[in-house]
Amino acid sequence: MKKTLTIKAAAVLSLAALALSSCGGAKSKEEAKGSVRYLNFKPESAAVYQELAAIYEKETGVKVIVETAANNTYESTLAAKMATAEAPTLFQINGPRGYANWKDYCEDLSDTELYKHLSDKSLAITSGGKAYGIPYVVEGYGIIYNKAITDKYFALEARETSFSSMDEVNNFAKLHALADDIQKNAEALGIKGAFASTSLKAGEDWRWQTHLANLPVYYEFKNNNVDLASDATKKITFQYGDNYKNILDLYLTDSVIPAKNVGIKTVTDSMAEFALEECAFVQNGNWAWGQISGVTGNKVLAENVKYLPIYTGVEGEEKQGLCVGTENFYCVNSNASAADKKATEDFIWWLYSSGIGKDYVTNKLGFIAPFDTFNAAERPKDPLALEIIDWMSKDGITSVAWNFTLFPSQRFKDNFGASLLKYAQGAKDWAQVKAEVVSDWESESAQSAF
Repeated sequence: MKKTLTIKAAAVLSLAALALSSCGGAKSKEEAKGSVRYLNFKPESAAVYQELAAIYEKETGVKVIVETAANNTYESTLAAKMATAEAPTLFQINGPRGYANWKDYCEDLSDTELYKHLSDKSLAITSGGKAYGIPYVVEGYGIIYNKAITDKYFALEARETSFSSMDEVNNFAKLHALADDIQKNAEALGIKGAFASTSLKAGEDWRWQTHLANLPVYYEFKNNNVDLASDATKKITFQYGDNYKNILDLYLTDSVIPAKNVGIKTVTDSMAEFALEECAFVQNGNWAWGQISGVTGNKVLAENVKYLPIYTGVEGEEKQGLCVGTENFYCVNSNASAADKKATEDFIWWLYSSGIGKDYVTNKLGFIAPFDTFNAAERPKDPLALEIIDWMSKDGITSVAWNFTLFPSQRFKDNFGASLLKYAQGAKDWAQVKAEVVSDWESESAQSAF
């Protein structure tokens, strides 16, 4: 009897050991596969990411947990999460300054599939030749032109330029000559001027004190090899200020309105002028198609809406593209397990390479994806979004990064806009504008939290 009990006890122990072994094996298998924990930045995208997580887990067996920070709490939420055992394996930074804050948690992504397929690698957040942040959605801006009007100009017998298409216009000198001659031929072309009005009314001047101002700052930092994650960005010399003046003067001179009237003009006015074919050009971003097409009486066809880079006369600008950027960069937590890092890298690659993932990216998240994995049928339908993608894909062309994320404050931008208005109206000379830009940048940077 004792022997029988001993045998039974041994059998029970063997079964228990087998069960524990099975559980341990399952756990090891799950750990080996890894999992993804994503801290999402935008509450409005949370439901879409939850859908994607469920689809991906069903397809691959890999668990994807999506957590979303409340509006305006991302940095504080990320800091709190990073200190726990449930730290995100996938998170976001907003650019070079975000990288400076989180570089100790950013994995080198240089060898990932997603980075390899980034259309313009200059857009990534890099340090020491390695990529630590990959942009996953971009926007862009430049000079929008109406091909119907420029084609009409090229058909004029009396024109003074020798250009036969916009493809030949690839620097400021050529743009200057073209705009001047379009202005001279405005009546023959049935327009009021080459460029839409420059809106320098307070609160309506962001295209100039931020977007246009990005050009000289970008070239100063780029050509002086400034580390964008360092304190070296807290001072500028406005080295390319005269290049800024080049294009601003062209906007003011070859315009539908006299420069003295820019203080009463809004962005809406400018977009309406373009939509009603009162001008050939307007500076704005890819979001502008909705503004153009939504104008009552719009005359501009989608197939005629094209982009030209903002040329300012900088040496080598023939290879310059549009101003393309984002404040949304994927980072993988370098402190996560090897399995979780691999699972995370695989997930973001699936998102931008699989049919399901790309459909969600384009049609549900509404992204312009900066990767070469999207074919023509998978791209956005918005004509300006398509232009952004096409310019990013041009051989030998480098996009202008969004360095305006490094501008020291809103007050700096507002002061610059006010100075531009006075300059346009003849109440301030350019040397004074330049000096104030330099001093304001330094003083505002000194008060910045960065």
